[in-house]
Amino acid sequence: MLNKIVKYQFLFEELVKRDFKKKYKRTVLGMLWSLIAPLLQLAVMALVFTKFFGRTTEYYVIYLFTGNLLFSYYNDATQGGMRSLLQNSAIFCKVDVPKYMFLLSRNIQSLINFGLSLVIYFVFVIAYGISLKWSFLLLIIPIFCIMIFNIGLGMILSACYVFFRDIEYLYGVFVMLLNYLSAIFYTVNSFSPTTQKLFYLNPIYSYISYFRKIVIYNQIPSIRHHLLCIGYALVILCIGSWVYKKNNYKFLYYV
Repeated sequence: MLNKIVKYQFLFEELVKRDFKKKYKRTVLGMLWSLIAPLLQLAVMALVFTKFFGRTTEYYVIYLFTGNLLFSYYNDATQGGMRSLLQNSAIFCKVDVPKYMFLLSRNIQSLINFGLSLVIYFVFVIAYGISLKWSFLLLIIPIFCIMIFNIGLGMILSACYVFFRDIEYLYGVFVMLLNYLSAIFYTVNSFSPTTQKLFYLNPIYSYISYFRKIVIYNQIPSIRHHLLCIGYALVILCIGSWVYKKNNYKFLYYV
């Protein structure tokens, strides 16, 4: 895969530029929306939920921002990845190029947006009196894991979307359900210890929890937590790669 990315480096770079420009085409603020959008979402959610959950939660705005930031990255990358094959069918139907290039370019665009939002996130962290520590360097682990997870899931979704257009609507319902199960605006402390462990069956919650432990609670996640985050990413990537390899030759007949 790396060899093909190097071989088609020019195409890959142009796809990333195209996806990034397309996102902000005909907008007045352009790239600034990558910074403004998460702030507007945070403001709305903080206004709604602080009264109910913020009174007993330390650094609630940062707690809320962490969950919203990572979930928005996951949602943007997978929703865009799901449509990446179909939206670029006119290209790979005429030119023989690796089809996963379109998915990867779309994920890079989402990663850039996430990186810009992350800058604002750390500004809020400092503003709320949380000092930057060496342990913050460990945040690269959940970021890398969720990136790999998004690519793997994007492979599965984009392949399914080529064959079954209903996936788009079903996945929208799934994302809404996952949002409520990721403890973005509420804490899991009110649940029993057994139920709290069940939350870790949700990969997105595992990544969000890792972030919160480092930033808010100044804790180093356990080895088990590390293995869980890495395991989710690798398993989904392997399944996604297998799905792409198995159906690669079929895509042309269904787009």
